[in-house]
Amino acid sequence: MSFPQNRMRRMRRTEPLRALVRETTLNPGDLIYPLFLRPGKGLRQAVSSMPGVFNLSIDEALREAEEAAALGIGGLLLFGLPDSKDEQGTGAWSDDGIVQQGLRALKQCGAGSKLVLIADVCLCEYTSHGHCGVVVKTPDGFEIDNDPSLDLLARTAASLARAGADIVAPSDMMDGRVAAIRRALDSGGLAQTPILSYASKFASAFYGPFREAAESTPQFGDRRSYQMDGANFREALLEIDLDLEEGADMILMKPAMPYLDVVRAARDRVAVPIGAYQVSGEYSMLQAAFEKGWLERDRAILESLFGMRRAGADFIVTYFAKDAAKLLG
Repeated sequence: MSFPQNRMRRMRRTEPLRALVRETTLNPGDLIYPLFLRPGKGLRQAVSSMPGVFNLSIDEALREAEEAAALGIGGLLLFGLPDSKDEQGTGAWSDDGIVQQGLRALKQCGAGSKLVLIADVCLCEYTSHGHCGVVVKTPDGFEIDNDPSLDLLARTAASLARAGADIVAPSDMMDGRVAAIRRALDSGGLAQTPILSYASKFASAFYGPFREAAESTPQFGDRRSYQMDGANFREALLEIDLDLEEGADMILMKPAMPYLDVVRAARDRVAVPIGAYQVSGEYSMLQAAFEKGWLERDRAILESLFGMRRAGADFIVTYFAKDAAKLLG
């Protein structure tokens, strides 16, 4: 049939009709809310480049967790800001590290049983140099030494799992880190802990505000020797295949917006759960547009998230999680 018999607008006339035939759904339980933990009490330090985002002491993080649970949000992704840093990132795997303390506190509060607690596994927040692995000097300057970094990442993942992480999420992009973490978990009696691998994490300009939030800016050089080149699509799929072969249970795409083609291709390629991370730069761009009155806030938030779900993401890590949950509720 063709016009006038075929009229596509018939099913768009009212909100109940639009809701009835909507192809993509978005629920609060599909959202993961990132939290940045730091030592202290009663601390709620604003991140200047990310309006509405704070560095939190554990008592304040518990309040955020209670609100997130009440809104039906699916889980939390935890990052840590230690009191001190060193070249090895010792605070990352310390059993008394800030995220480990936070995990234990969350498990003891009511919200802990309602939220999936995901612990980011990386060294950049804990190293004095700000890189995600062990740094060694070379005749040309420096490089990130891949294989010695694996032991530190595996120790970190095991420590976080012992502290109560429901999922560990390596974001470092060292080769072989998923296999090293899987071995450490299995040999440590933690075989039931899933690994959510940042399988294709691109060296992106959209991470800038996060580095303020996590105090993880590299003190020299950049991360392009280990994070992916944003021009490479086939390489991203190979990274995904390799991480799944090494034992990843789930995969996470980061950033989301500029790489929705990779999310879609991954969804068509693999059967495991897939997440998309709406990173700090994506969040801050939208917040800046809202402040200027250039975009309609509520609609833009949901539209950005629906795009990620439509591309194939099963869940979304987003700083808009609470805002979106309220809109969806």
